[in-house]
Amino acid sequence: MKTTAARLSALFLVLFALCATVLVFYMSSLSVRMLTTQTQETVAAEAQVLGRAYQRGGLPLLVRFVETRSRQPGANLYLVADPNGRILSGNVESLDPGVLETDGWTEQAFEYRRFGVRGTANGDDPVGTSRLAHRAVALVLRLPNQMILLVGRDLGEPEIVRDIINRALIVAFGMMGVGALLIWFFVGRRALKRIDNVSEASRRIMGGDLSGRLPVTGSGDEFDRLSENLNGMLARIAKLNDGLKQVSDNIAHDLKTPLTRLRNRAEATLSGKKTATEYREALEANIAESDHLIRTFNAILMISRLEAGYSAEQTGPVDLAEIVADVVELYEPVAEEQGVILEATVPSAAIVPANRELVAQALSNIVDNAIKYSAGSGDAPKVVVSLLREANSVVMEVADNGPGIGEDDRERVTERFVRLEQSRSQPGSGLGLSLAKAVMKFHGGGLELSGRNPGLSVRMVFPGDSRRA
Repeated sequence: MKTTAARLSALFLVLFALCATVLVFYMSSLSVRMLTTQTQETVAAEAQVLGRAYQRGGLPLLVRFVETRSRQPGANLYLVADPNGRILSGNVESLDPGVLETDGWTEQAFEYRRFGVRGTANGDDPVGTSRLAHRAVALVLRLPNQMILLVGRDLGEPEIVRDIINRALIVAFGMMGVGALLIWFFVGRRALKRIDNVSEASRRIMGGDLSGRLPVTGSGDEFDRLSENLNGMLARIAKLNDGLKQVSDNIAHDLKTPLTRLRNRAEATLSGKKTATEYREALEANIAESDHLIRTFNAILMISRLEAGYSAEQTGPVDLAEIVADVVELYEPVAEEQGVILEATVPSAAIVPANRELVAQALSNIVDNAIKYSAGSGDAPKVVVSLLREANSVVMEVADNGPGIGEDDRERVTERFVRLEQSRSQPGSGLGLSLAKAVMKFHGGGLELSGRNPGLSVRMVFPGDSRRA
């Protein structure tokens, strides 16, 4: 009884038993009342017929009527007795004492014996000296000459109905008990076994095996749906753990170099006598390196807040065309310095609900990467920033003709601290695309990377219909 299945089976059995008991007793009492009412109506009708016969022909005609009806088969009882209770005519041989002293309907059923019926109900008394064999209800009338007329009806049919209903109740209870045991055995034990399997798999997972999953039978029931949801959660946790491990490794690798430079520069500055100018240059270099580290940590915190949905950044109507124009104008000198052609294709304004600073920062990171990796890749390196309108979205696209990114690396490159350049000769921390992806997730959109042969296309897709200025 400590298991839910056993408790539910017991509860359902009790509820079904109560409902069946109430229903059976209600139907039994209703049937008995209907039969009793029918019996009383039949007896009253017979009494009226005999009363009219007595009015027409007196006692002789009444006796003839009683004799005639007593010989007819049926459950009706007829009796004519003198004022002392001695039976003169009818189909009743004997009855319980005190019945003929009643005036009107008998208060309760009484026992009697018909003529020609010997023995008790069990047939062990052939001479009829034991208890009377039948039960009946009757209407007792006093005639004007003090003679007694009894008209009644045997209760065998109502009692048979009551016995049938009682037996049906016992059979129903037995069937419910057997059904409850079968349900517990075939359904409850199966559910308990599945729960035990889930518990065993959970213990393995808690023991450190994050690759384990909860069993799924394929039936599509609530256990399978629960297991599938938990398996999805476990897969997400495993992926986050792998990402955390990778981020930790990348942080240790990427931040070790600037911290080492800071220490070595400070140690070199203090190792000998330096001029004020040299001390100042060393401090300025350390400040610049520290600013780079601060920006890196700020980017990490921003990505974490955006991915978790806890960012306090507010959104409002933003014109993406203005953001594109501002970012292109900002990076034109950088692109010109590195020999890269930077162009913008903005047909008209497009207003979407967004955060201007976050979108501008994400676009700046993408444009900076495009310029950085396109420089020196060909005779005419070129970066084009476009604003496109599609069916239910607005797209900002940054396309270049640089070396591009392999298809296998396009998903991985948006992770934190992932840099495809193993030599780390290019400046950066590997957080630009990660931040852009987090920004688009915050806005309910997406970041899409695709090849251009040559080059790479990075699309920032904003959902919803845009409004033209």
